[in-house]
Amino acid sequence: MSKSYLIRSVAGEPDWDLIPLLHVDQVLWKPDCGVRAYGQFCRDSESLCVHLCAIEADIRAEYTAPLSPVCRDSCLEFFFMPEKETRYFNFEINPNGCLWIGFGHSREDSTVLYRSGMEQLFDIRTGRTRDGWEVFYRIPLSFLRLFLPDFAFAGILRANVYKCGDLTAHEHYLSWNPVTSETPDFHRPADFGLMTLE
Repeated sequence: MSKSYLIRSVAGEPDWDLIPLLHVDQVLWKPDCGVRAYGQFCRDSESLCVHLCAIEADIRAEYTAPLSPVCRDSCLEFFFMPEKETRYFNFEINPNGCLWIGFGHSREDSTVLYRSGMEQLFDIRTGRTRDGWEVFYRIPLSFLRLFLPDFAFAGILRANVYKCGDLTAHEHYLSWNPVTSETPDFHRPADFGLMTLE
């Protein structure tokens, strides 16, 4: 059964204390090592606003260069697609703010997206917390419309939120909505939950 989340509309800078939490607490494929994560999502007229936070003691943050395989580091990921679309975006980011973006129907046909100045385009801000790390970023509507010209902040997104760390001290995989594959695989739109855009 798919989980659901309401992406609220806000004016100005989000007050994150008022934005509901989305718990990334489905432990997948490896023994539970205590890592947890959560997300918060809202939108204004121009951007989808994202806050992801990991509760993680042994943080790995090696990659800084564009197009690096950040899933090997401590990594927080957001996959999403409009409800009737067949292609999805995957935003994957590590504690250094190193971002990997893909767009396509599946892992096999996903196109890696890159342009200079990604940190500025997505307003990426990362930081360490008392018990882990967090990232804030914005996904501009203008960026989404480069790939989906009719995209609007309305209706339903199919989406999932993940926490992983392939080469961390304690390899781990977590999701918001359950994933049904027997081996590690986040590229599964069939396992996405539902996010309603207010």
